[in-house]
Amino acid sequence: MHFELVDLRLLDAIAATGSLSKAAATFPVAVSAASTRLRQLEQRCGLELFVRRADGMSLTPNGRLVLERARAVLAEAQKLSDGLCELAGLRRITLRLSATTVANSTFLPATLGAFLADYPEVDLQLVEEKSSEVLRAVQAGESEIGVYDGNLPTTGLVSLPFRDDKLVMLVYTDHPLAARQHTRLRDALGFPFICLPAGRAMQRFVEEMASRYAMPLQVRVRAPSFDAIAQLVAQRAGIALLPEAAAIRFAQELPVRLVSLEDTWATRELRLCIRSWDQLPAHAHQLVEFLSQR
Repeated sequence: MHFELVDLRLLDAIAATGSLSKAAATFPVAVSAASTRLRQLEQRCGLELFVRRADGMSLTPNGRLVLERARAVLAEAQKLSDGLCELAGLRRITLRLSATTVANSTFLPATLGAFLADYPEVDLQLVEEKSSEVLRAVQAGESEIGVYDGNLPTTGLVSLPFRDDKLVMLVYTDHPLAARQHTRLRDALGFPFICLPAGRAMQRFVEEMASRYAMPLQVRVRAPSFDAIAQLVAQRAGIALLPEAAAIRFAQELPVRLVSLEDTWATRELRLCIRSWDQLPAHAHQLVEFLSQR
């Protein structure tokens, strides 16, 4: 059976307004043309879709069933239209990605540039959160994609591997810990630390781990970035906990050394999470595949 989308939109408009003339005005189209189109649709269906009365029009039982399916078709057609516009770059797409401090400061910047170059119509909002807040944001629909500590349970979310993350101790070259290959956080708590600001997700995690030993960190300086922290460590202001990926680079550029942490919590798997594949926008789907492949 042949029908056009305009037939379905007319059907929806008449049902919403209860009036052929009001529905015709929303297109706009002449009332006579709208009446002819509706009559032809009913003839092709072999069904009476509306009850005509002097005070307006109302759906028949068959009309209600047809309207339900018509609205589903219209919704899919709108999704297709939006998707084609996105692919053609005719409208801006904003994706929200919530991630931990480590992911935002190390792994993501190195990979997102290539994705954004391939998709110039996409704007990306990066939000830094602790892992539990990342999961909450994705579950609530506030972010399409999350990167979180894989040790946490993800009830109701789709989870995919992303990267392995390891925290290490960064010390200046003649620090008492510099001669060690391995250490534990507990053994380092007697020394002053260079830390991120207290509100940063990674810093909250580190201070929570230190509190397990009933010995809070001796925070000498709070610096805004891993680079600033490494510079201060190199100048013997204190020691620091940093992601291994960042610390390796600093050790190549500055007079600092890496000391591995034996604490089990120092090694973590970073994972991607989404609510569901079916609910994911097309560009978010592409971003998840891009990140998981890299």
